[in-house]
Amino acid sequence: MKQLIAVGLFMALITSCNQGPTRYTQSSPEIDTIKQLFANYDNKAYDTSMYADTSKTHYNSSKAMTAAEAMEYHKQADANYSSRGFKSDNQDFEMVLTDEGETWVNCWLEWNGTLAANGKEIEVPVHVTYQFVDGKIVREYGYWDPSEIVLTLQQIAAEAEKAEEESEE
Repeated sequence: MKQLIAVGLFMALITSCNQGPTRYTQSSPEIDTIKQLFANYDNKAYDTSMYADTSKTHYNSSKAMTAAEAMEYHKQADANYSSRGFKSDNQDFEMVLTDEGETWVNCWLEWNGTLAANGKEIEVPVHVTYQFVDGKIVREYGYWDPSEIVLTLQQIAAEAEKAEEESEE
């Protein structure tokens, strides 16, 4: 009987030690890569070395961009702001290993920017998720509500057009 109990305890010990890979974490090399990516964005250092050559990026759209096109998207948007970046507080990052063995990093952040044309400050909550393969980003999906920015830029353009028409009269 003692041998049966000993064998049972030994088997329980072996199976409890063999739990497999971590499925969820808030600290990983992939999360560090994403934090560096955001630091690069804040510093306007557009580096694509974190992306695989075949990566696809989607921002509020099903239309895919390459990493280089995504960096160009950010550069063009910068013309609208006197300052912009992600707030250092209220940032959440998690890495998840899916049932299919895919590695994803999810981020919830707050972006803020000051429009160059009128000095209006805008804050936007942002969710971005990244899939990694062999340490490189292969897919990126970014979601945020750009309505306040778009409406304000349209209003600025309409006011400028009206002023120009009035000056021609």
